[in-house]
Amino acid sequence: MMVLMNADAVTDQSEEVLKRIAAHNLHAVRLPGDEHIAIGITSAIPSNLRESLTNELAALPGVDHVVQISRPYKLASREFHREDTVINIKGVEIGGNTCVVMAGPCSIESREQLYAAANAVQQSGAKVLRGGAYKPRTSPYAFQGLGLEGLRLLKEVGDELGILTITEVMAPEDVASVAAHTDILQIGARNMQNYPLLIAAGKSGHPTMLKRGPSASLDEFLLAAEYLLHHGTPDVLLCERGVHPLDRTYTRNTLDLNAVPALKHISHLPVIVDPSHGVGVARYVPAMAKAGLASGADGLMIEVHPNPKEALSDGSQSLIPEEFEKTMGQLKLIASAIDRSL
Repeated sequence: MMVLMNADAVTDQSEEVLKRIAAHNLHAVRLPGDEHIAIGITSAIPSNLRESLTNELAALPGVDHVVQISRPYKLASREFHREDTVINIKGVEIGGNTCVVMAGPCSIESREQLYAAANAVQQSGAKVLRGGAYKPRTSPYAFQGLGLEGLRLLKEVGDELGILTITEVMAPEDVASVAAHTDILQIGARNMQNYPLLIAAGKSGHPTMLKRGPSASLDEFLLAAEYLLHHGTPDVLLCERGVHPLDRTYTRNTLDLNAVPALKHISHLPVIVDPSHGVGVARYVPAMAKAGLASGADGLMIEVHPNPKEALSDGSQSLIPEEFEKTMGQLKLIASAIDRSL
């Protein structure tokens, strides 16, 4: 439910609306708007209360009208927040007219490896360095990441080069330490519905990128994002990274580019596309990166490794720096063609 105030409504009238909502043990938030003050109710409203509450609020001085919201997610919905959200992190805007590229190795393996990748992607135009310190792996025998040492290296290299950083957090108890070492938290596809983790990340207030689970519907995806927004962080990025494929013969996943314009239509949050995980094969990554940008994505996440053949994880989907540089040149042409910049 959303309450739209008259254009000339005064503060006391808005406060009375908030007070009446709180009296029913419901949570309300002020919503941005140019012409009207709007107040949204994010709590689930009992069916036996909805009609009487609508009539009660509509009768208050200063109220223009009351709108019923159809989406199960509120804060993530464009019904609640009509303008595109633009997230500004240390001067880098995500969600505006500029498309942002995040790039780097799947796993942080050493300072030398991370610095080489970071320097290469930054020189080619990437604004955010990705690198995994904690790695959720299917096999317990696979490389699990350097942990806290990886976080330290990520912060050190990011600070030295002056590039934003992003890394995955896997457990609620790690949120504080990961947030202290990186500019953007990443919640991976396997943890999309790890609700204690979503709550902890939301309460941290730290910018967070949420990856879509490989079997998740868009409503499930946005309800997971709602956890982050509801618990305190306004800076949420949505990441499409591929869904389970019908045929694994040629690609790791199916990159669901239908999701990009759909998400942009129903949500105000910035959308990132991860073609590396989306296809899982390096030779196909440039094509899907270009397609992702053309579909309306606000950014891309691309895996880049100085020597993919020696990578400790996901080498088969990682570009070498020269391939990444070439791809960035092509992406800039596409961005220009759709009146955006890279």
